[in-house]
Amino acid sequence: MTAITLPVAATSDKRLPGDLAIWFFILAEMLAFAVFFASYAFARAHDVELFNTYQRTLDRNAGALNTLLLITGSWFVVLAVQAAHRDDRPAISRNILLGFICGGGFLTVKVFEYAEKFGAGISLSTNTFYMFYISLTFFHFMHVILGMVILTVLWVQSRNGAYGSHNAHGLESGAAYWHMVDLLWIILFPLVYVMR
Repeated sequence: MTAITLPVAATSDKRLPGDLAIWFFILAEMLAFAVFFASYAFARAHDVELFNTYQRTLDRNAGALNTLLLITGSWFVVLAVQAAHRDDRPAISRNILLGFICGGGFLTVKVFEYAEKFGAGISLSTNTFYMFYISLTFFHFMHVILGMVILTVLWVQSRNGAYGSHNAHGLESGAAYWHMVDLLWIILFPLVYVMR
C-alpha cells in the first residue's frame, strides 16, 4: 500500500495592517463622522435653498486643492510603508516627511478659509449651513492635526531605525489613521462644497 500525500493547505499571509486596536479606534471615529454626515443631510433636506445659497460662498478651488493635498499625502504614506517592507530606511522617513508636508499644506489652506469666513463675521450661529460647515470641517481639521502628530512620531522612530520588514506594525497603524483622515475628507468635500 502506498501512502498518499495530501497537499498542504497554503497558508495565507493576508492580515489586517497595523494593530487591531487602531481599527477599533478608526471604526469609532468613522461612526462619529457618519452621525455628523447624516445630520447634515437631514438638515439640508429640510432647507435645500438655504444650503445651496450659502454653499456657493465656499471656495471650491481651496477644497479641491485640499483634496489633492490629502490624497498626495496618503500616497507618500503608502510609499513609506512599502519602503519599510523592503528595508529601504531612508525612503521611509523621506516619504513620511513628504506626507507631513502635505498635511501642513492642508492646514494652511484651511486656515486661510477660516480667516476669510471669520473676518466676514461668520460664526456657528450665522445659520444652519455655517453651523454644519464650521463644525464638520473643524472636527476634521483637528483630526488632521492629530494625524500630523502621529506622522511626526513615526518620522522620529523611522529615523531611529524602528521600522523595517521585521516590524512595520506601528508604521502601518499610523498609516491607517492617516488614510482615514483622507477618506473622511473625500466624503466631506463633495458633501459640503459640491453637491446641490
